Amino acid sequence: MSSHLEVFTPSGRELVPLAGQRVTLGKASGNDIALEHDATVSRLHAVFENLGAAWSIRDMGSRNGTYLNGEKLTAERVLHSGDEVRVGKSRLIFWMVRESAAGGRDEATVSAAPVEGPPRLTRREYDVLVVLCRPLVSDDPFPEPASVRAMAGELYVTEAAVKQHLQNLYDKFAIPSEGDRRVRLANEALRRGAVTLAQLRDSTT
Repeated sequence: MSSHLEVFTPSGRELVPLAGQRVTLGKASGNDIALEHDATVSRLHAVFENLGAAWSIRDMGSRNGTYLNGEKLTAERVLHSGDEVRVGKSRLIFWMVRESAAGGRDEATVSAAPVEGPPRLTRREYDVLVVLCRPLVSDDPFPEPASVRAMAGELYVTEAAVKQHLQNLYDKFAIPSEGDRRVRLANEALRRGAVTLAQLRDSTT
């Protein structure tokens, strides 16, 4: 089993393999993952630990905190494929690659491999995705996907209707039930091209 991080920087996207027993993350150049461009990141901000069958993340007493799927870390947490990590203004996504019994790779979680296209969506499901993901292109240093209430207000539908559309989207994108499913859905929708950053920016104008 191997894993990597998808690191989003001002210059674009970088894929960083996770190897060894621990991987340090911070602003200082000596870190394994150095985010020197981000002044809101501490010199040693967080550490990824190799647990053998999985990886975990731990905040190292950083000034602005480490967020996992929108939740501030208060203890070490085991990572799952597709988890979003935010440190300062920087965004990273953890991906796990599982080796199959035949020796091949399960590409469903490999961002570097050809990405599976999005599922077929209804017009309303697409509208829900756009509203869900739009906050990710805001100037907020810690953006989170839109809440159910905010989506209902913008789409002029009930919260129950939004929840039903979200459930359909969770099923179509195979979003696991644990953790913040809205964060994972937003990441998966962007990864698979169901919505693009350009479309989200255009929808705000």
